[in-house]
Amino acid sequence: MNPELYTKILDQGMDPATVTQQIDNFKNGFPFLKIIAPATPGHGIKVLNAEELKHFLEIYPKKASQKEIVKFVPASGAASRMFKDLFSFLEGDGDLEKSSFTKKFIQNIEKFAFYEDLDLYLRSQGSSIAASLASRDYKKIVAALLSEEGLGYGSLPKGLLRFHKYLNENRTPAHEHLIEGVHYAVGKGNTVKIHFTVSPEHEEKFKTEIESVLPGIQEATGLVFEISYSQQKKSTDTIAVTMDNEPFEEEDGSLLFRPAGHGALLENLNDIKADLIFIKNIDNVVPDRLKSTTKEYKMAIGGLLLEAQEKIFDAIRAMDQEITHQSVAQAAQVYHEVLGGKIPTTESGQSLEELARYIKDKLNRPIRVCGMVKNTGEPGGGPFWIEEKDGSHSLQILETAQIDLNDPSSKTQMMASTHFNPVDLVCGTKDYHGRSFDLLEFRDMQTGFITEKSKSGRDLKALELPGLWNGAMAGWNTLFVEVPLITFNPVKTVNDLLRDEHQG
Repeated sequence: MNPELYTKILDQGMDPATVTQQIDNFKNGFPFLKIIAPATPGHGIKVLNAEELKHFLEIYPKKASQKEIVKFVPASGAASRMFKDLFSFLEGDGDLEKSSFTKKFIQNIEKFAFYEDLDLYLRSQGSSIAASLASRDYKKIVAALLSEEGLGYGSLPKGLLRFHKYLNENRTPAHEHLIEGVHYAVGKGNTVKIHFTVSPEHEEKFKTEIESVLPGIQEATGLVFEISYSQQKKSTDTIAVTMDNEPFEEEDGSLLFRPAGHGALLENLNDIKADLIFIKNIDNVVPDRLKSTTKEYKMAIGGLLLEAQEKIFDAIRAMDQEITHQSVAQAAQVYHEVLGGKIPTTESGQSLEELARYIKDKLNRPIRVCGMVKNTGEPGGGPFWIEEKDGSHSLQILETAQIDLNDPSSKTQMMASTHFNPVDLVCGTKDYHGRSFDLLEFRDMQTGFITEKSKSGRDLKALELPGLWNGAMAGWNTLFVEVPLITFNPVKTVNDLLRDEHQG
């Protein structure tokens, strides 16, 4: 690295060694992962029967009441993509017939939870939704929703938009996550802890929203709430490069660093000290009438994790106490039966002590249970068995970019996948001594993503860190459980709020 570049990197508060590695990643790309098979029901994905579901629903409240539980909600994403079609409509001539998306939006305007706020704003401007509809001034309605002068929805994060209508209130996703916390995230001391990752410019608005609704929830439930926030760390930004893999310089000569995707939130997650951490995206919420299924399966996967964790801890402690054929065989059985792990045949020539160390290394890791829904064509990472460098097999959530689609076998395995990841995770991030793992030690830095973007009319390449539930958790122990499709209700566009699942 030339001295001038080295100095620029230091001046912008970044680590030269890390940036050098990032530039190498641009030049060399990332290797594809070796797929053994898709994880499917009975082969990597557990389908709970009625008896098992009942069992986990019974044990979870008892065990959870003694645990520190945190609900971790990535909430920094802007909602601008939700309104892409409405922005395009504003740039046009206002003819509703030219935009079927906007036409649907206008025709169903009264069904949106932000209807009252929108009408109130227009009335403050001497108009109303009804008057604008009568005069066919549809642009006025759309502009009032999106512009900073109006409700500002075009620049707010999803967590602060009105999603759901109720008789006495209209809730944002942030509000809905508080209510969800009451259902399955009550831990030690009758406390609900919820952590939002937010962008710096929106943190105060989140605090204002939470403070306006939290007292009523606490009074109604008698529970204690602890709400915390963090921001994606600037140090996790990655350098952008030109199409020739040279550092991308801004007009003022500074280097361009960009946010590195949700994988950068691993450092935020690493700062959370809890026995159990639920992870769920900000926009995947439903009205109260549909929350019961979400509650059941959140409790079920939480109970499954705690039970699996106890078996793992017992097996490790038994080997710590004494390495015998029996204790090692018990640990190997737990590794196989609880985690589905396979010990490669190349390890069969090891001594008993070496085998014990190998199995302990495989067991003594962070653990996660991931809900998986049947694939209905929605985009999202899929569950697969992959072969690790040591020949062992592990369960991973892969994105398409990690799969070599030019390899007939890999493509066949991908096409045979039956489920995908709705970001429905519960995590155990402490070891059998009760100490927090350093989660950064368990990520696979060879699983990042390279994308093409543009800045000021110039093409560039951007680098995303290993995804939070992909390569960032590659070294974790993983269990997949099938969960009902009704537990997955993301909002990608504003018109998704018209789906029955988001109507009150």
